[in-house]
Amino acid sequence: MRVGQGHRVAPLELFFDLVVVFAFTQVTSYFAHPTWDGLARGLLLLAMVWWAWSAYAWLTNHLDPEQGSVRLVVLLGMAAMLGVSLSLPGAFGSDGLLFAIAYFIVRGLHLVLLAFAGRGDRDLFGAVMRVVPSATVGPALLVVAALVHGSARVILWCLAVVVSYLGPLLGHMRGWRVSPSHFVERFGSIIIIALGESIVAIGVGARSLALTFQVITASALGITVIACLWWAYFDWVALVAESRLAQATDSARALLARDAYSYIHLPMVAGIVLFAFGLQETLAHPADPLRSAAGCGLAGGVALYLAAHVAFRLRLGGGLGHGRPVAAVVLLGLVPAAWTLSAEAALLLVTLVCVALIAYEFFRHREERAAIRSRRPGEIIQGKES
Repeated sequence: MRVGQGHRVAPLELFFDLVVVFAFTQVTSYFAHPTWDGLARGLLLLAMVWWAWSAYAWLTNHLDPEQGSVRLVVLLGMAAMLGVSLSLPGAFGSDGLLFAIAYFIVRGLHLVLLAFAGRGDRDLFGAVMRVVPSATVGPALLVVAALVHGSARVILWCLAVVVSYLGPLLGHMRGWRVSPSHFVERFGSIIIIALGESIVAIGVGARSLALTFQVITASALGITVIACLWWAYFDWVALVAESRLAQATDSARALLARDAYSYIHLPMVAGIVLFAFGLQETLAHPADPLRSAAGCGLAGGVALYLAAHVAFRLRLGGGLGHGRPVAAVVLLGLVPAAWTLSAEAALLLVTLVCVALIAYEFFRHREERAAIRSRRPGEIIQGKES
């Protein structure tokens, strides 16, 4: 059953996301040995998990997941995604083949449902056929990667990511349709999930520690940063984005959705997950400087998140802005400080930058922000985002 342009997120989609929560937790745990090599492999894992989730977000934009046999297939995809999550820590080792097979099943079921959605719709069916090569070759490369060792495995993983992400560039998104309300709500939910993983990181980092003043302070600073990241996205950005999608039409809307959400939201989520990793390490050793990769995660993760916001705004047709580009640069400059100062001091500096950014946007653009929040998405013609 096809869905209309104004439909909202179904409960089954949120249920599916619970497995993605586990996958994000596994990615954060993968960074437990904070080396540059581990960081790079963790990001490859996140990229593949993200692409599978994004594919299902596009699917449920076209097909009601609650209807009949569709529900059963989505639940099967959810089970396969659980296999992906369980095998994720060993994806570059002994569990590589299990990860690859589970991932192949996830993408295969997605293609089956997309083909079902395209029955009787020549444009949509043509769009589905254009993504079949990348959606099958990418996972197949993971299967091959599981059968080799050393640098060849990493190279094949990189090729799998590249092939998967290049697929939607073919055909200029002809045939795809986007429901603005569903799309914005769907991708907003994944930002919430990623932020929730940061909160989980506080609990994981502190669970074996005595609740000293240092631990409590670091936890309070961590939740403050997480609140700022939430505010930066949901205060007005999501409303402006929905308005831009509503104003666009046909393939232009699909192109905008592909770029702004499927592509640009990945670095947003990656930035949150990297911050969660750095925060977890901070809670474990608040008085010591963070090791190289962890220090990069703490400050650089938030910088990446804000840089993605800048790219998001540019793709939506806004200008470069002032607050977020400056904050991203300042946070990037704090990475060396995280390697030399105590972890808690570095977290304090990151928190101050985030709080200053939100305060600047709140007071500097109070009227524009209030106007955006008071209108329905379709009525927002030109939001003056900061």
